[in-house]
Amino acid sequence: MSLRERVYSILIVSATDNFTSAFADLLSETRYSLIQTAASVNAAERILAEKSFDFVIINAPLPDDIGTRFAIDTCTSKQSAVLLLVKSDIHAGIHDKVVEYGVFTLSKPTSKPTMIHALSWMESSRERLRQLEKKTLSIKEKMAEIRLVNKAKWILISNLKMNEPDAHRYIEKQAMDRCITKQTIAEEIIKTYTQSP
Repeated sequence: MSLRERVYSILIVSATDNFTSAFADLLSETRYSLIQTAASVNAAERILAEKSFDFVIINAPLPDDIGTRFAIDTCTSKQSAVLLLVKSDIHAGIHDKVVEYGVFTLSKPTSKPTMIHALSWMESSRERLRQLEKKTLSIKEKMAEIRLVNKAKWILISNLKMNEPDAHRYIEKQAMDRCITKQTIAEEIIKTYTQSP
């Protein structure tokens, strides 16, 4: 899927309906879908416990909290780009508190062009997070394969009295000769030698 075809999900957290509807009006239906709203931090936390969003937009303050801690927690525990809108008189202080966690901030009131620019920055941030997710998944898959191959090697060592280098060569040679992965060979070895009689 090209970036032009990408569709982003958004959670808008705001106690004021005016902000929610004005912000929703900025969003192109072809670019942004699955727009959900919450009127408090507690409601937003319940929603995020069940579902992930590409973007979380927080219009501070909220009835149960200013939203700073929620913005930080969301940015550090979820793969979401987070934008926190705060009053201009406290913007600098809030920005200093949240910037190191990756939270975007804007001072209120803000303009339509600024919000559109903020959305494009958030798209960039979300795509970067998406790339990091892929790398993390790849590393986890590789680590799982290494653990599986090591387990198969120990089975060969204990059952066929091979030494570790011979067991390693055996798995590699089987994989090359049969044009399959070392993981598949390891799974076959584990299955063969761990089946109950």
